[in-house]
Amino acid sequence: MGAFRFAAAALAAGATTAWARARLEAAVRSGELKRVHEKVATAEAWTRTNHRGEPISMLEGPAVAAGLAAGAVVAGGPAAGPTAFATAAAGTFGVIDDVAEDATATAKGLRGHLGALARGQVTTGGLKVLGICTSALVAAAAGTPRRGGPFTHLVDVGVNGALIGGTANLVNLFDLRPGRALKVATAASLAAGAVAGAGTPGAGAAPGASAVTGAVLGAAAVAAPADLGERDMLGDGGANALGALIGSQLAFGAPRPVRLAALAGVVGLTLASEKVSFSQVIRSTPGLHRIDMLGRRPAPPGVTP
Repeated sequence: MGAFRFAAAALAAGATTAWARARLEAAVRSGELKRVHEKVATAEAWTRTNHRGEPISMLEGPAVAAGLAAGAVVAGGPAAGPTAFATAAAGTFGVIDDVAEDATATAKGLRGHLGALARGQVTTGGLKVLGICTSALVAAAAGTPRRGGPFTHLVDVGVNGALIGGTANLVNLFDLRPGRALKVATAASLAAGAVAGAGTPGAGAAPGASAVTGAVLGAAAVAAPADLGERDMLGDGGANALGALIGSQLAFGAPRPVRLAALAGVVGLTLASEKVSFSQVIRSTPGLHRIDMLGRRPAPPGVTP
C-alpha cells in the first residue's frame, strides 16, 4: 500500500505540474489571465532576466505548487487535507510576492519585511510572511492529532505550525541558483520520508507521510529540465510550496523529538542566512559544489557560477 501511494503521488504531482505549466503559458499568451488581474496577464509579469541576460519564466512556480498540492492529496493519510492546504497557501502567497513585488522597495529578506511590518508598512514580502505563518498554524491546528492534555496539544500545534512556516521560508533561501532548491527539497523530503516511515502511529508517524516524498520527486522530475536549463525558475511560489510540503511531512509524520530537532535546525539555518551566504558556503565546499553544479549549464566566460 505504501509503494502504491508513493507512485500514485509521484504520478499525480508530475502530471499536474506538467499540465499546469502548459495551461498557464497558454493563458498568458491568450490574455485569459486578464480575468484574474491585469498585472498578471502579460508575459513580462512572469519573466525575469538571468545572469546570462536571457529571459527566464516564473511559471514553473505556480505549476509546481499545484502539482505538490495534488500529490499531497493523493498521498493520503489523516493529514492529507491540511498538508495540501499549507502547500497551496504557501505557493499562493509566494506567487503574489513574485508578480506584485515592488522592485523599488528597500525591505529585503525576512528581517527587512518583519521590520517593515513593525513600522506599519505592509510589503508583498510582509504579506507573504503573515499569510504563510497564518496558514501554517491553521494547517497545524487541523492536522495535529491530540496526544496528552490541552497544553501538550497546544505546544504540538505551535511547533508544527512553526515547522511548516519556517521550512517554507528556508527552502526559498536556496532558490538562488538553477536547480538548487529542487535538489535541497528532494534530499530533505527523502530524509523526512525515512523518518516518517520508521515511526509508528503511536509515536507520531502519520500514514501517507512517507508517500509525500513521491509528490516531491514527481514535481521535481518534471520541473528540473527547464530549471537546470535556465528556462524556468521556481520563484517564491514554487520554493515556498516545496518548503511547506516538506515542513508538513515532518510536522504530521515525525515523532516529537525529531520535530523539535528539525525546528531547531530550521531556525538556526534561517538566522545563519542573515549573516552567511549559503552560495558562498556551497561554492567553497567541493562536494556540495559538485552536487550544486550537477545538470547545470556551464557558466558563461568571465562569470562565476
